[in-house]
Amino acid sequence: MAEIDDTPERATRREWIGLSVLSIACLIYSMDLSVLFLAMPAIVADLDPSASQLLWINDIYGFMVAGFLVTMGTLGDRIGRRRVLLIGAFAFGVASGFAAFASTAEQLILARAMLGIAGATIAPSTLSLIVNLFRNEEERNRAISIWGTAFALGGLVGPLIGGLLLQYFHWGSVFLINIPVMMVLLAVAPFLLPEYRNADAGRLDLPSVTLSLATVLPIIYGVKHMAADGFHPLQLVYIAFGLLAGLAFVRRQKRLADPLIDLALFRIPAFTASLMVNLAGVFFVFGVFLFQNLFLQLVLGLSPLEAALWSVPSALVFTVMSFQAYRFTNRFGPIRTVLMGLVVNAFGTAVMAIAAYAESLLGILGASMIVGLGFVPVILTTTGLIVGTAPPERAGSASAISETSAEFGGALGVAMLGSIATLVYRMTMDGVDLSGLDATQAQAVSATLAGAVETANAMTGASSIVWLETAKAGFSLGFAVCCAIATVTLLLLAVIARKVYAGAHIDESILQPH
Repeated sequence: MAEIDDTPERATRREWIGLSVLSIACLIYSMDLSVLFLAMPAIVADLDPSASQLLWINDIYGFMVAGFLVTMGTLGDRIGRRRVLLIGAFAFGVASGFAAFASTAEQLILARAMLGIAGATIAPSTLSLIVNLFRNEEERNRAISIWGTAFALGGLVGPLIGGLLLQYFHWGSVFLINIPVMMVLLAVAPFLLPEYRNADAGRLDLPSVTLSLATVLPIIYGVKHMAADGFHPLQLVYIAFGLLAGLAFVRRQKRLADPLIDLALFRIPAFTASLMVNLAGVFFVFGVFLFQNLFLQLVLGLSPLEAALWSVPSALVFTVMSFQAYRFTNRFGPIRTVLMGLVVNAFGTAVMAIAAYAESLLGILGASMIVGLGFVPVILTTTGLIVGTAPPERAGSASAISETSAEFGGALGVAMLGSIATLVYRMTMDGVDLSGLDATQAQAVSATLAGAVETANAMTGASSIVWLETAKAGFSLGFAVCCAIATVTLLLLAVIARKVYAGAHIDESILQPH
C-alpha cells in the first residue's frame, strides 16, 4: 500500500467544499449517460436521423469516454490533474452548447463525441484529486463514498430532470443545464483544488495513445453491438483487432521509460485483486439490471413510466448506500467490507434468480435492493484500494484504469449474460408451435421476447396467448440462469479475493477510525 503518514492531516472546510464541486461535476457526467434516452423521440422528430445515425447518437458518448479514460488519467499525472479537469470542463461546456443547438444528426453525433472526450477527463481527474485532498484514510473513504453518490444520483435524477425539461422546453435544454455547472467548476476550482502532477513524468507517448484507442474502441464496439444486435462474425473481427492492438500496446509499454500505463501496478496484489473484483461486480450488476428493466416491461407488462417508478426504491438504496458505504469500510476494514459485500451481492442475485423464475414483481424489487446493499460498498471500497495501493504519482493512471475496467465490465456483462439468456430463450422456443404465423413473424417470436410481444400486440384474438406465455417463461428462465451464474461466480470470487488479499498483507489498521 502507498506509504501514509501515521498522523495524517485532517481535512478542512476548504477540502470538503472542493469535494462538493467535484461531486457536482461527476453528477453531470453521470446524467449525460442517461438523460438522452428521454429526449430521443423529440430528437428523431426534429433531426430525422437514419437508423445508423440514431445508434451513433446513443452510443458515441460512451465509446469516447471508454476510449480516452486511460489517456486523460495519465495526462493528468503528467501535466496536472486540476489542469486536465479544467480543460475538460471547458470543453464539456462548449460541446454541450454545440449539442443543444445542433441542427443536423451529424452535428449532434460530433457534439456527443466531443462530450465523451471531455467527459473522460472528469472521472479519473476527480478521483485522483480526492486522493490529494484527503490524506486521512477515514476521511478519504467518506469522500470516495460521496464521489460514488454523485454518480448514483446522476443516474437517478437524470431521467427526472430530463423529463421535466422536455415537458416545457426544447430537447436541447438537457444539454444546456451542463453549462452553468461547468462555469462554476471553472470559477472555483483554481481556489479550492490543489494541483498535483508527477514531476518526473516524461512526455505523453502518442503512439501509445493511438494503440490504447485502437484497443478499447473496437472491443467496446464489438461487445456492445453483440449485446444489441445478436451475434455476427463481423463483431468478432472488431474484438480480435482490439485484442491485437492491446497486445501491441502492452509490448510497447514494457519498452518505454515513461509508459502510458505503468504495468508494474498490476504486480501489486491488492491492486490487481481489487480491479478484478471491481470489474466482476459491474459485469453482473449491469447485466442483471438490464434484465430487470426488460422483465418489468416485457414479462409483467408495465409501461416504461411504471417500470421506472417501481425501480425507484432500489435506486434509492443504491444512492443511500453510496453515501454510507464509508461507514462499513471504516468499521470493518476494506478487506472484510469487500468480502461481506460479495456474499450479500451473491445472496441478492440468488433471490433474484428465484423471483425471476417465479415471475414475482416484489421478489425482483426486493432482490435488487439486496444487490445494492452488497454491490455499492464493494465497488467503492475496491475503488479506494485501487487508488490507495498505487503510488501517489500514478493515482491518475490508476483511477483511469479503474474507470476503464468498469466500462469494460458493464459492456461485457450486458453482452455475455445477454447471449446466455438469449440461448436459453431460443432453446425454450424451439419446440413451440408457431404454425399460425408467417415466416417473418415466427422468426421474430423465436429470436427475442421483444419480438414476441411486438408480434402479439399486432395480432388480434386469443391464438397468440399460448406461445406468448411460453416466450415470457423462456425469458424468465434465461434471467434466472444468469442470476444463478452470478451467484456462483460472486461466491467463488470472494474465496479467490480472500486468498489474494491475505497474501498482499495490507495493513488495515490505518483504515480504522481515528
